[in-house]
Amino acid sequence: MAIETLVEWMKNSNSTVVLTGAGMSTESGIPDFRSQSGWWQNIDPRSVASVESLQHHYELFREFYQMRIEALTNIEPHIGHQILADWEKRGLVALIATQNVDQLHHKAGSEEVAELHGNIVTIRCTSCVKPHTIEHFLNNSVCTYCTGKLRPNVVLFGESLPQEAWNRSFNEIQNADLVIVIGTSLEVYPVNQLPRMARGKLVYINLDVSGSTRQFDLVLEGSAGEVLTKIDQKLALF
Repeated sequence: MAIETLVEWMKNSNSTVVLTGAGMSTESGIPDFRSQSGWWQNIDPRSVASVESLQHHYELFREFYQMRIEALTNIEPHIGHQILADWEKRGLVALIATQNVDQLHHKAGSEEVAELHGNIVTIRCTSCVKPHTIEHFLNNSVCTYCTGKLRPNVVLFGESLPQEAWNRSFNEIQNADLVIVIGTSLEVYPVNQLPRMARGKLVYINLDVSGSTRQFDLVLEGSAGEVLTKIDQKLALF
């Protein structure tokens, strides 16, 4: 009944926003960070993914992000990413706001994506901010314009979220008839505040629903790909 209810809400919604987290990417084979087996259990994030690390321990910083970029080799979007991209094309999703930095939503074909934590697929100079290729970063090259250090366009600990992505997500969620939160524990500030801004129906989809879900109108337990496939199958019947 829960899936049927969500399908009805989707059909009646003039604007639906999807908010995705690490659970959306783990099904494609990308490790998460905050689970019991996540990377942050073995690595202090502030030692490798912070402004301080970038400024004072650049080799460690670069090696960590080189490892993360190389981990994306041969990683492909799963069926859940593809379904969301299809829903966008059909006018069922207005925006995907994501905490993920892998650009798998883009790779699946989604165009209306707000990257709340930036991405590790594009590179810029830390000094002059001009863009560079991933190959430049992986080869430990310096900026060809000013010889500055290179970095991914990811939000580091100690940095603010991209203002444009945040403002768009905030406004779209506030004005949406339906917000679907997928694959996030909602532990990371300030993104975990976005669902609180929703005025419309609020839905939570996650493999682990043991946390507080009182703010949600509907909770669906399961992996993103599994649950989205079931929803899509029901949508086809309407």
